Amino acid sequence: MPLESRLGYLLKHAQQRLARASAAALAPLGIDGHELAVLAVLAAEYPLSQVEVAGRLGVDRTTMVALVDGLEDQGLVERRRSPADRRKNIVELTSEGRDCLDRAERARLAMERRFLGPLDEETAAALVRALRILVVEERRVAE
Repeated sequence: MPLESRLGYLLKHAQQRLARASAAALAPLGIDGHELAVLAVLAAEYPLSQVEVAGRLGVDRTTMVALVDGLEDQGLVERRRSPADRRKNIVELTSEGRDCLDRAERARLAMERRFLGPLDEETAAALVRALRILVVEERRVAE
């Protein structure tokens, strides 16, 4: 059985291609896909603590600190102590962070359209739906 017929092989190599395309699309903005994910989580639901953001992204605390440090150094997020619990750091987008997120999302969407370009619209939408089902089911089973 050739490798090209194995799901694991195909998913791995599709993800690698997508990661390279994503990195190229985001590079002009000075962020990577992990940083974009942090910005997106902060925009969707905040104020959140670093620990809450880490939990939503499934990253460890050390990685989260490094991501927030980098975004803070770029002026994209602000970290402050929670008034309700001084042990927590609340992280919020700055206006520059919101602008960067808007530009990054446009770049990401355009890149995804190019990546899925060989597929017709219906097939591309079906692929995304199927992957979403697999990911959501995995989360449900893990919980």
